[in-house]
Order: sequence, then structure tokens, then C-alpha cells
Amino acid sequence: MLNKIFLQGRLVADPELRHTQNGVAVASFRLAVDRDFKDRETGERKADFINVVAWRQTGEFVSRFLTKGRLAVVEGKLQTRDYTDRDGNRRYATEVVADNVYFGDSRRDGEGGYTPAPQAGRSSGYGAPAGNNSYPPSGGGYTAAPAVDQFADLTDDDGELPF
Repeated sequence: MLNKIFLQGRLVADPELRHTQNGVAVASFRLAVDRDFKDRETGERKADFINVVAWRQTGEFVSRFLTKGRLAVVEGKLQTRDYTDRDGNRRYATEVVADNVYFGDSRRDGEGGYTPAPQAGRSSGYGAPAGNNSYPPSGGGYTAAPAVDQFADLTDDDGELPF
């Protein structure tokens, strides 16, 4: 089964950090995620407000570095839980449990906040090792790969089927 979610949106409020009885950090926050279409009557984009929960180091990271209005990218899974409210009614809550949370903007974008410098040997969170960029060294250093004909005839085709 597959249960994977990627969301990009702005925090509606500052994250709320709590700790369980065992001392495990858990941060809760809401993301405002714009829909892909605009309202016919107003011409404005509608947004969905999605509850997110981040545990342990991810929760501590969220509570420390993300603030209201900050753009964030959340990678996680959808989870539904049930509980009984004070009146004895059974309630359901659907939320995203974050596996990873990334900055969706930079401090230069004017959103405020703090982006920690990547540490040597650790991933920057964007698929490339920290300190390693994809720019060629100044003065070149790279040559173009020779063109390959992807539709060239196979030279070892003996007319037999491989099965």
C-alpha cells in the first residue's frame, strides 16, 4: 500500500511544541495550501487548511525555525485517528504525520526566519549533499557528451526471442 503526501503551503500560526510523558517532542501546525483553481465569483484562489503533526527531531526543527506565514514543504503520510471528546462523542481527526519538513522559501525571500548552514557530510534536504552544488567550476571543466542515436539498430540481434 502507498500512503505518501507532499504539501507546500504557508503556516497559519506558529507551531505548537509539546512533549509526551516520556519526553518525546511533538509539534502541531496548520498549513494553508492553495488550490489549483480560482473561485468563479471572486477570482481568488481558495485554500485548504491542513493539520500537520511532526514528531521528535522534526517537531523540534519545526518549532524552532518555522513561524507563521513561512512557506514550508511537508513530506509525510495521511493518518486518521479517533478519540472520545468530553461529551462522550466519538470524533475523528485526519492529519498529515510529517516525515520531513523543508523550508519552502529562503530568508532572502523576505519571509523572515532562519536557515541553518548545512553541516559537512549531511544532506541539505534537497536531494544533494551539503556543500555540493551542480554548477561547473569557473573556467569550464565540463565537455558535452557525444550525441547518441537512441534508435540505432542493435548489433547483436540474431532474430531469436529472449524467452
